[in-house]
This record gives sequence, structure tokens and C-alpha cells, in this order.
Amino acid sequence: MSESLPPIDSSRRDFLRLGTATTVGLALAAQMHAAPVTNAQTMINVPFAKSNARIAIVGLGGRGTSLLKNLVATDAQIVALCDIVESKVRAAQQIASKAGKGTPEIFYGNDHSFEKLMKRTDIDLVIVSTSWAWHAPISIAAMESGKHAAMEVPGVTTIEDCWKVIDTSERTRRHCMILENCCYGYNETLILRMAHAGALGELLYGEGAYLHDLREILFANEGEGLWRREDHTKRDGNLYPTHGLGPIANCMQVQRGDRFHHLVSMSTMQRGLEIYRKEHIPANDPKWKEKYVCGDMNVSMIKTEKGRTITVKHDVVNPRPYSRVNMLTGTKGLFEDYPPRIYVEGQKGGEAYGTLDAWKQYEHPLWSKEGDAARKSGGHGGMDYIMLYRLVQCLKQGLAPDMDVYDCAAWGCIYPLSVQSVARGSAPVDVPDFTRGKWQVRTASQIATSV
Repeated sequence: MSESLPPIDSSRRDFLRLGTATTVGLALAAQMHAAPVTNAQTMINVPFAKSNARIAIVGLGGRGTSLLKNLVATDAQIVALCDIVESKVRAAQQIASKAGKGTPEIFYGNDHSFEKLMKRTDIDLVIVSTSWAWHAPISIAAMESGKHAAMEVPGVTTIEDCWKVIDTSERTRRHCMILENCCYGYNETLILRMAHAGALGELLYGEGAYLHDLREILFANEGEGLWRREDHTKRDGNLYPTHGLGPIANCMQVQRGDRFHHLVSMSTMQRGLEIYRKEHIPANDPKWKEKYVCGDMNVSMIKTEKGRTITVKHDVVNPRPYSRVNMLTGTKGLFEDYPPRIYVEGQKGGEAYGTLDAWKQYEHPLWSKEGDAARKSGGHGGMDYIMLYRLVQCLKQGLAPDMDVYDCAAWGCIYPLSVQSVARGSAPVDVPDFTRGKWQVRTASQIATSV
């Protein structure tokens, strides 16, 4: 399917405000996993209508501001900015102005200030970089008002919201993407092209993770500390799966010839947050009233329809070096990251790991062309710049997005499904088929096959 999206209809100024469900009851799990009845056409392989890449950002905290700094280095137009806090949005406005992007209109004041932004008819895409609970409602509002949406990781965090964003995307004919920057890292894109070229043989197993000491950030009285710690008081599971999972899913062509079938998940006891609180937080601080329920290390294993397996780990509350593991195994060899090393059968050096230098012919064209600019950007080694450069390229050239709403749902759903599995004593939990069967006839993501 190569249907082109129509230009944004300026008359569609109203939108439905849809709330999100913060939990999914186990008794409703089977119902929630079923695909809703719909007559809408799929958004698979649907290209953007060519545009000038007029972009708005909702959420100008640390992450939103970082995205803005990378975005102003591209050909995008920054049209509007929104945040609850006036000082943040005014500072962001200055960043855009100093970069020669004009003076974008600003919106601020409360949780619903974004609603006024959605009334503008000159916005092609809205980037959502708020707290997680607002990802789905703001993205839905964007699509309902005729705009595409791109939400920060981990995307949507309930099964209900997975189906809501899919149904809204299909009905409005607007894309809703996940901004998974790790899919655009140098190593990740090189290995992606190796995998699709068959250099590692038939893929069998992958392992991704988010192992990052965030204790200081989680207990901060600003930024993510104001909301991110709350999930650790409500749910026990893999709270942040997409950084490790996204690159592996792309290599294995999940949603494009294979799909996640079911998962099992288990967590250790929780200790890290309590220990850190005891050592760093004054006894009269309100944080002492919190009870942490999320196990420190969660390990979730996914089985695909074709029989591949993927392990996804999560630990952000203990002292450790940063790692996403990023391991891929096939019948001809394997790659492991942190540090990067590769072994392919028959390579020089015998049964010993080699470096990626010997496989530079698989360097992704995006990095060959924009690598110097990316490395200067300061955004996670350049992956943030490459991600946004590519997004703008898709908008301006009228290409289909590399990761679409079905990827957003499939990767994000691991969070609530892992919570369900842990609650059931690590019982298997089925993963919904968000493509409604179309994964069997899809082609590979453009990021792997073109550019």
C-alpha cells in the first residue's frame, strides 16, 4: 500500500479529548488484547504528504529542550512551543529565535494549554515530550486536529492507549510515531544493515536493556523527579522497554514478517530506591511516605511468531555503568555492545571478537552523510540529530515514517504486559497483533533498506 496522505484540512480544528487509562485490570486483559472492530484502512506504508516540516513541541523540560536544540539544526520550521512552565517555554522560544527559526508562538499555564496550540492550522507535526501519562492524550489531540504526532519514549503505557492511538491514526489518516532515538545510533544502524544483508545469518536471539543509574534524577525535586518515580510506587514490571527493544525489533523485522507473540516477565525484590532514600533523603521529606513496589531488575523474555526470542532488562535504581546490552545472535555470528564487539564465522583472528571497523561497508548512509554534524550535536552521541534529521527528511520528501503507530504500540505494550505477567507469577501473556494480521505481508522498514 502506498496511499499518500492528503494535505492537512484546515477546517478540522476541533478534536476529541481522550483520557488515558493508568492501569489495566487483569480481569479485562483478554478483552483489552483483542483488536477493536474497525473499518478504517491501515496506516502501514502510507507516506506523508510532502510538507515544509512545520513542527510544534509540547513539553520543554530537559528532553524537549534537547530535542529542540537538535531540531533547529535541521531544515524544520519551529512553529509553536508549549509547556506548563512559562520560563521553560520562553527559554525554548529564545533557542529557536537565536537559531534563525523566527519566533514561534508559545503556550503555557496548565496541563491543557496544548489545546490552544492544536487550533493552529499551520502545523504539520507535533512532538510530544511530556510526562508519560500525557503522551497518548496529546498525540490523539494532535491527530484529531489534523496533525501528525511523534511521541517520546516509552510511547504509550497501557494496552487501551495502544489501541486508541492506532484507531485514531487510522481514522484521521495521520501518523503517530515513537521517537526511539536508539534506533538511529551508529552501531545500531550499522548492525541493522548487516542483519538485513544476511551477514549474521538467520537471526535467532536478541537482547536489549535499559540499565542506567537514575537514582539522583528520580529523587530530584525538579524535572523527571516530579513524576517518573511515581510509576515505581504503582507497578512492578519493565517500565522502560523501548530503548533496548526497538533496535532488536528492527533487525528482526518485527511487524514486517514476524511479530511478538507472547512474553514472560519476572522481577527481583525492590531495594535500590529504599536504600538511596535512607542515605540521601531527610527524614521529614514527603518522599518517606512512598512505598516502592517495582522490583529493581526486571527481565522480560519475548517469543516471536517465527520462534525467535528477545530478552529485555530494566534496572534504573542501582549503581552500575550505563548499558543497553544491544546483542544480536544469528546462525553465522553475533554482535554485542558495551563495549562493541563482533564475531562472524570465518573472520580473521579465530574464535575471538573483532571490531566494527572491519565492517565499515555497512555504515548507514545517514551517518556517512550527516555523521559529522550528528557528533557535534551532543545528543546521545549523535543519534538524536540523526533521528530528527530523518524525520524532517520524511516529512519534506513525502516518505513513510521509519517507525509507525504499530511499532509504537508493539514496543510500548511490553510495559503493561510485563506488569501483567509479573502479577500472575511470571505467567505467559499474549501480545496483541496491532497490525490486525498485516505484519505477514509488510516490507522492511525504510531505515533498513533505503535512505
